[in-house]
Amino acid sequence: MSSQTPASSKPEIRPWPALWSLVLGFFMILVDTTIVSVANPSIMEGLGTTMVATLWATSAYLLAYAVPLLITGRLGDRFGPRRIYLVGLTVFTLSSLACGMSGTIEALIVARVFQGLGAALMTPQTMAVITRIFSPRNRGSAMAVWGITAGVATLVGPILGGVLLDGFGWEWIFFINVPVGIIGFVLAMRFVPRLDTHAHHFDWVGVLLSAAGMFMLVFGIQEGESYEWGVIWGPISVWSLIIAGAIVLALFVVWQRVQRGEPLLPLEIFRDRNFSVGTGTIVTVGLAVTSMGLPLMFYYQLVRGLTPTQSALMLVPMALLSAGLARPVGLLIDRTDPRRIATFGLTLVAAGMLLYFFLLRPETPLWLLLVPSAVLGVANACMWGPLASITTFSLAPQLAGAGSGVYNTSRQVGAVLGSAAIAALMQSRIAAELGGAGGGAGAAGAASGEAGMGDGQLPEAARDGFAAAMGQSMLLPVAAILLGAIVSLWFARRPQKTTTNPIEVPSEA
Repeated sequence: MSSQTPASSKPEIRPWPALWSLVLGFFMILVDTTIVSVANPSIMEGLGTTMVATLWATSAYLLAYAVPLLITGRLGDRFGPRRIYLVGLTVFTLSSLACGMSGTIEALIVARVFQGLGAALMTPQTMAVITRIFSPRNRGSAMAVWGITAGVATLVGPILGGVLLDGFGWEWIFFINVPVGIIGFVLAMRFVPRLDTHAHHFDWVGVLLSAAGMFMLVFGIQEGESYEWGVIWGPISVWSLIIAGAIVLALFVVWQRVQRGEPLLPLEIFRDRNFSVGTGTIVTVGLAVTSMGLPLMFYYQLVRGLTPTQSALMLVPMALLSAGLARPVGLLIDRTDPRRIATFGLTLVAAGMLLYFFLLRPETPLWLLLVPSAVLGVANACMWGPLASITTFSLAPQLAGAGSGVYNTSRQVGAVLGSAAIAALMQSRIAAELGGAGGGAGAAGAASGEAGMGDGQLPEAARDGFAAAMGQSMLLPVAAILLGAIVSLWFARRPQKTTTNPIEVPSEA
């Protein structure tokens, strides 16, 4: 039962200031998923550690971010999205400070775990608040801003990381979060409204099953390449861990269906056709967007000899067009049927990535490589917002947190799949193009050790084969996003009228 406040005492909700306050924190945590990859060599040198240990700083963050999303989405329904968001922002900001002050790689990894937990608390609340304070017919513009934030943040991370590394040192990729987090906290306190909470009895068996299953699945996929898809420890192998994770998640779904109390994941949300279709589609988006960046950055740095910052600047047309078109596309979503906009955007993403497949050659003029970046900018604007809008359009307010948790979890699982799959594909294509396992291993080693440092350009004799391998690797995100476009054809027309209204009764304590 929701607690109520007398109508006369209801403060006015200002949706757009609330949205921009949330977007600031959401942008910060998404930037953090990519910014560290640029700094890995500097962190390794600064802390006097190994590359494997350094990569665990990223792995630990992604694990702690992805695993709890189902649970943290439900926490927002139970205790209020504003409260959970502020707790997550506090944890994220303090742990960012701890990251920058870390004197050992072990301390950095622990701090990154807490960063990931803070991000997991924040992310579902941003989408849930939008669903609840914007009326369905005005939600398109808001979802467009939210979606473009997710897209642009992944591009800004490498650029910002390169600038901070060149000017200040690796610690500042974490210290920069502290003032941003403080500003975000003040804005959220001022503009994000207290919303109705819904009395939930927490499904602790579901919590344990979902956390264990997600951990095993995500860890197995994310770290499979590190263990060469073999034994992790004793009788535990990568594949046994992935299979066990899938089985535990299946048991979680069965438990959600048969348990007599209130489920952690209300399966009724999947009766909404558009939510189910959108959740399946966002998996392919997460996979494609994540897997695209790795071969592209390796090509720019190892074949063309660009620095990390210069490589990231090649994506500026994508970022500018995505951000610039967010508002017009959002208005279009509100006035028309957004399902075909989403399908068009997904298809255009595939076209932009396919252009990279044809253009990733050692002799291609750099200016010409700005063309697919621009195509992807238009595509992103037509993909992220419409997809989020139509997926969540008909969700009841009391299911907003659970739905946001599922949607964001699906995106993160897709990202983990993309990261693992592209690494394996790149290795196989390098080996094929550079003359067998020996040449492939050498080039792969060069890519792993030198990409990101800006001084690891390959010998001229190896550039043709390596560029071809990177171009061929781009076919993976093309295939993934085309699958998403096909799935999106099953979107149903959204209702012309709806009785679902935003929650306007504040009741969080």
